[in-house]
Amino acid sequence: MRGTRIGVIGSAQCSREIYGLAERVGEGIARRGAILICGGLGGVMEGACKGAKAAGGTTVGILPGATPEQANAYVDIPIATGLSLARNLLVVRSSQALIAIEGGYGTLSEIAFSLQLGVPVIGLRTTYTDPQMIRANDAEDAVEQAFASIVGSHAGGSARRRSTA
Repeated sequence: MRGTRIGVIGSAQCSREIYGLAERVGEGIARRGAILICGGLGGVMEGACKGAKAAGGTTVGILPGATPEQANAYVDIPIATGLSLARNLLVVRSSQALIAIEGGYGTLSEIAFSLQLGVPVIGLRTTYTDPQMIRANDAEDAVEQAFASIVGSHAGGSARRRSTA
């Protein structure tokens, strides 16, 4: 799927277990030939980028600060916005589907934007639930659900998807 953009969202700090889960998600996205979009910082975002890079993928980090140097070491294309938390909307708008891994209030805001804008969102180990979210059992399932959710939808995601919870 040339040009496919999958966003990965989650906290800038996470456990080793969640970091590893994010790595597996990033690897799966890259193996399917998609570009990984994220907030470019540490934690889940770094783990996903690390996994994507290990599989030869391309990563984009949409950063909250004004300098590209704040990006994690696995971001290929750092986009310094200077927008702080408002950059969360850019992460959503740049993605055709999102995979939310665990997360805090920033992740919740991205999930809310996603649901409001019709961008499919797959929840993996997140406590946030909504009937429109697609639930995944593991990293491989999350990647599969993300790709399946954008088949036939327009770039940026305009189709609502049903929950499999």
